[in-house]
This record gives sequence, structure tokens and C-alpha cells, in this order.
Amino acid sequence: MTQPRPTSSLAVLTLGAIGVVYGDIGTSPLYALKEVFAHGRVALSEESIFGVLSLVFWTLTVIVGLKYVALILRADNNGEGGLIAMLALASTAVAERPVLRNRLLLVGVFGTAIFFGDGVITPAISVLSAVEGLEVAAPGLHRWIVPITLLVLTVLFIVQRHGTASVGKFFGPVMVAWFAVLALLGVQHILTNPAVLWALNPVYAIKFLFAHPATSFVALGALVLCVTGAEALYADMGHFGKRPIRIAWFSLAMPALVLNYFGQGALLLAHPENVNNPFYEMAPQWALYPLIALATCATVIASQALITAAFSITKQAIQLGYLPRMHILHTSVKEAGQVYVPVVNWGLYVCIVFAVALFGSSSKLAGAYGIAVTVDMLITTTMTFFVIRYGWKYPWFVCVAATGFFFVVDAVFFAANIVKVFDGGWFPLMIGGVMFMLMMTWKEGRQLMRDRLRDDAIDLVSFLDAVFLSPPARVTGTAVFLVSEQGLTPNALLHNLKHNKVLHETNVFVTVTHHEVPWIGFDRRVEMTSLGHDCWQVTLHFGFKNDPDVPEALNLLRGRGVRLDDMETSYFLSRDIVIPSLGEGMVMWREKMFASMHHNASGAADFLSLPTNRVVELGSKIEI
Repeated sequence: MTQPRPTSSLAVLTLGAIGVVYGDIGTSPLYALKEVFAHGRVALSEESIFGVLSLVFWTLTVIVGLKYVALILRADNNGEGGLIAMLALASTAVAERPVLRNRLLLVGVFGTAIFFGDGVITPAISVLSAVEGLEVAAPGLHRWIVPITLLVLTVLFIVQRHGTASVGKFFGPVMVAWFAVLALLGVQHILTNPAVLWALNPVYAIKFLFAHPATSFVALGALVLCVTGAEALYADMGHFGKRPIRIAWFSLAMPALVLNYFGQGALLLAHPENVNNPFYEMAPQWALYPLIALATCATVIASQALITAAFSITKQAIQLGYLPRMHILHTSVKEAGQVYVPVVNWGLYVCIVFAVALFGSSSKLAGAYGIAVTVDMLITTTMTFFVIRYGWKYPWFVCVAATGFFFVVDAVFFAANIVKVFDGGWFPLMIGGVMFMLMMTWKEGRQLMRDRLRDDAIDLVSFLDAVFLSPPARVTGTAVFLVSEQGLTPNALLHNLKHNKVLHETNVFVTVTHHEVPWIGFDRRVEMTSLGHDCWQVTLHFGFKNDPDVPEALNLLRGRGVRLDDMETSYFLSRDIVIPSLGEGMVMWREKMFASMHHNASGAADFLSLPTNRVVELGSKIEI
């Protein structure tokens, strides 16, 4: 069952898509073309400028227009998009092929991990490139660029805890104004040299690629910057729908971007000396400071959208079992998807400050940017193939034709960017590698712990039968025991009987199950079985975008034979202490890492929305 989405007009949804979806790709003219010609690696000749402009136009058309808008948006998971939604679709499609499924999971998890590297680079390069306009307006302000950038970013991360609801309504209008300015700046210079429009012809791109293969390879490494943020098209599909995203792209975002890039090209044809910052050089002197202010607002919006996406992906990864429980705050009473994760927020902030201080300019950061983007693009294309082949059951040749071309294009861009590893590309790869290690350590550690608990566990039905042969004293109220696997006796029940010598009047054994679908409706939320003697086995089902609110879900049991009085219901949790041990499983240092992560994870009451005043934690030690 798809989560119901509030009905909004097409115009409102399209405006929202412009403000959120296209913030990142909309700010790429600040630095993309500048980086192509930076350091003199690509000559500022008419042939090169026409070839590069043609490559920009056809890159936007093929990667964004055809791949994402026309193809990828069709691969929705109950209306939701994004890499985790695609991973869930692909893994479900190949569920009968366990080896292939495990490999796809590894690839998908790495793509999710590398996203956090992108989440560090995007705010840093976007805000830096906007503030760098100050040195065009007043070269003496150069030394203030990094401090001002850090100030803007600090304010941005401080306000995250208040959510985006209060400022989100301004995103659309600000980005509409931004795209309008992009188009006006471009048209102004195109009119001085209309011949630049000949670069729309793909012949110029092809000639440039084959006439100067080494130069064009370098150019492609920077050209990928013009499509950064394309993943947002897919990731935000669940918020706005396919049609508004498509309308926003073809009616405003793409035309404005193309006009601005071609305007920069016309400027460089006439004034090649302005290559250091062609975007700001397009503006008249009197408009520089207002343009810098608008650009800063646009880059903050782009950063905000990506930070919010990082929170959402973290929550989904937690619920799919790839990250430990964290304290999650909901910042809106209307939108369940608006969350704030303090650990992620300040972790991103520390990494971004480090990146700004380490690289110091958008040009140096550009070397770090392309790798994360192209890795995610390659992974998305790969996942799409398995979805349409094994999920949609399309013929083999149709699947290869639909994704093969895009895979080649993505692979070429990836190859052009991988050579920049030592120029800064190591930075997002390092962040992605660390996140991947943490995610896989948590997933594998939890599996080891479940296996060990299962080996030592007692069958619940058999245990209750033995208990009620000589039943202990019963006390009023309801005890809710959270158990990781259905049918097993929770340690918390054993400890309660051992130390308190009593059993509650009603006992509910709850297993929370997360599924690889975005939403599961209330009609399929609860599955219950009577175990006799007022004992019940309950399974709660959640999608990876549902909020795992256990008390809310258990309220569905009212009227079905289970007594749930808020004042007389206690929740019993097993706070397990993990002890690494030599044996089969992960290497010792990863086991110690998992034990530390398990120890420092926030309480289950935070994650499962349990009333903390009614939670009883009973601990035990587990060797893995």
C-alpha cells in the first residue's frame, strides 16, 4: 500500500520541484565551465569552446533528459525513488538468485555510502563558488572568502534542527528567480554572438572528441560537474511525483542552464581573459553584489536539499539494518519525511569544514567532486538493468539497449574522473569507504549476534507450556517484550521471571520487521497469533520510509483481545553487551568496532518511539 500523499496542484508541485530537486544542478554554472578551461588544460580556441558547449548540451540531454527523466523515473518503488529504493527493487527482483542478490546489495550499499562523500563536497563547493564572486567584485576581499563560506555553512547547520518547513516555502520562488537570472545573463551574451548556438549541433562535440582525444578526456572530467545533482531527480520523486519533475526540467531548469552555459561560451569567445570566473564576469558591475547574494541563497538551498536527503537516507539505512540506531527528531507535525539526525548533521559539518579549510577554493574541490557523482550514476544504471530485466521481465536485448548506452556514457565519465584521485578525488572515496565499512560491519555484526542468540535461544511456545505447568504469580498490567526473531524466548522475559518471580496478566511478544518497500499501510501493519494464557505473538511490519512507532502500531490491537492501558503497559528490552571473541566471523578489529557501535547506539526507546518512563531494560552478555 502506497503512503497517501496530500493532494496539491500541479503548479505547486512543480514549483516545489524547482526549489528542491534542481538546487544542486541549478548552481553548477557557477563552476562547471570554469573548471573545463582551468589551468589551460583545454585551449581557449573557437573549436574547443564550440566543442565543449556542444558536449555540455548533449550531456544534459542524454544523462538528465533521457536517462533520469525518461528512464530512471519509471523505476519507482511504490511511488518512491532514490538509490535505496532502487536497491530494494533490484534485490527483490533477483531474490531467487542469492549470489547475485548479495553482490547487488554490496554495490548498492557502497553507492549509498559514497553519497555521504557527495554530501560533504556539494555544500563546500557550492557555497565556496558563490562567495568567490567577491574577488571579481573586489579582488582585495579574496582573504575573506573562506571565513565567509565557513560562517554561511555554520549558520546553515545550526538551523537544521528547526527543520525545513519554515523556510522551504521560499525555496521555489528563490530558485525560479535564480533560473531566470541564469537565462537573462546567458541571453545577454548570446545576442552579442548568436553563432555560438551552432554548438547545439552534436557534430561539434563529436569532432572535438575525435580531433583532440587527450584534451577531450580532460574536459569530460570537468564536464560531469554540469550534471551534479541529477540523482536528486530520482531521489525526490516521492515528494513531488514524476510529472512535476519532468515539467520543471523541460520548461525552466534545462533551458535556463543551456542559455547560461552558451552565454559563458559567447563571453569567452569575445574575452578569453575572463576564463577565471566566466559566470560572474557575465554580469555588469552594478549587479555583482546582488548576484553574489542570490547565488549564495541558491547554493544554500542546494546544500539544504542534500543535507535533508542525508538525514532521510540515514533513517532508511537504519531501518534496513545497515546503521545502528540513532536519535532521530521529527521537525514537522505534517510531513513524516522531515527528520533531523544530530549525529549526521554535525558529522557532515565537521567534514565540510575540513574540506573547505583543506582545499580552500572551488577549483581545488572540483577535482574531488566528479568521482562520487559518476560512481552513483554507474550504480544507478546497473541497478536499473536488473530491475527491468528481472523485475519487469523485459527481453534481454531490450534491457541491454535501454541501459547499455547509458552505462557506456557513465563509464566514460567515470574513467575521466578516476584520474583525479590524487587531485582531491581521494576525499569523497575515503568518506564513502569509511561509511561502507561501518555499514557492512554493523550489518554483519547484527547477523552474527542474531545467529548466536538463535543458537542459545529457547522456543517460545515450548517455554510457555513449561511455565504454565506450574505458573508463577500474575500481576496486573501488560508486558510488551521486544524480541528480534519471532518464536524465540526473549532474554528479558527470562530475567524478569528469574529476578521478580512474577508474570504479567497479559504478555505481548513483539517482533519488528522492516521490508524492502517504502511504505506499509496500517491495514497490513499488525500480524498477531494467540499463544494461550493471555499471551500473544505480534509481528509489526514497516517499510523503510515508515516511522517505526511501536506504541502507535500496538494500538491497532485494541478490540482484538489484547488489553493495552497506557498506565499499566510496560516495555521490556534486552540491553545486550557484545563481547568480541576469537572464532568464525569478522576479524577481531571489526568485531571490536561493532561492539563499540552497539554499546554507543541510542536506546531502542528513541528509535521505536517507546515511552521512556515505561521501559525496563534487562541486560545480558553475548559473545560473537
